[in-house]
Amino acid sequence: MPTEIEAADIAKPADGTQEDKTEKLQKDLEHEPSPKKNDLETGESENLMEKKRDAEDAASKNKDRLQRFKALQARAKTAAKSNLKETAAEAHRLSVDPNALSSISRKHAFASHSLLKADIEAAGEDFERKRAWDWTAEESEKWDRRMDKKQKHRDNVAFQDYRQDAHKNYKRQLRRMQPDLDAYENEKAAAVQRAAANGGLELAEDENGDIVAIDKNGAFYSTADSTDFVENRPDRAAIDRLVADMQKAEETRLKKRRERGQGDDEADVTYINDKNKRFNQKLARFYNKYTAEIRDSFERGTMI
Repeated sequence: MPTEIEAADIAKPADGTQEDKTEKLQKDLEHEPSPKKNDLETGESENLMEKKRDAEDAASKNKDRLQRFKALQARAKTAAKSNLKETAAEAHRLSVDPNALSSISRKHAFASHSLLKADIEAAGEDFERKRAWDWTAEESEKWDRRMDKKQKHRDNVAFQDYRQDAHKNYKRQLRRMQPDLDAYENEKAAAVQRAAANGGLELAEDENGDIVAIDKNGAFYSTADSTDFVENRPDRAAIDRLVADMQKAEETRLKKRRERGQGDDEADVTYINDKNKRFNQKLARFYNKYTAEIRDSFERGTMI
């Protein structure tokens, strides 16, 4: 059986081993990373990244804003230059009289014509023959027809009779009229198809291969006794053109009437000519306030 000293000696190494384990455990705990510390570092890095992204976004926005601002500045500069140029052109146009320009150009053309004519005649050549070299025969004939037509219109401008005046008005309306040929062809084709379906027309092919409509009973094509035109209903545009033409004719009539001194708002005719009309107006201006009651009594038939 061991003694107390031997037992103490045996127990010492065991105690030392326990202390070594404790120290080792403490060292391991000290070297082990702390979870709170790692979380803090991760949060700080995320904050830094977010701040960096915000800074980059702000920089890109500032860059875009600066580019837009520069574009607006360039646009404003261009607009200012354009406005200045247009203003200068407008001021120049207003400072020049168009009538004076047309008069100068007309005088220049007349002077050039006279100078050319004098030079050609001085050279012993025919001026009209020389000038005719600038145009072809077709252009010359076309120009002659145009001049003859203008001369006829100039000769027929005076009033001759109502028949001739109505004919002139009719020709003027024909010149302004612009028929819709496509709509006419469509209506014609539809009418032919309806007549062929009803048996009034017979479609046949001629020698050239064209389709020809043959009227069997003579009821399709219009004659002097035909009354089918009363069923025609014009479109809205044609009615508007007719109304506009009638209004224009009425305005022209009233304008001519006013020019002749026969306006609709004029009172009774108490004069025989313009001189007598002006004299009566002077009398009315001075004496109407005295004779108004007498004239009203005469008109009512109550004058005593």
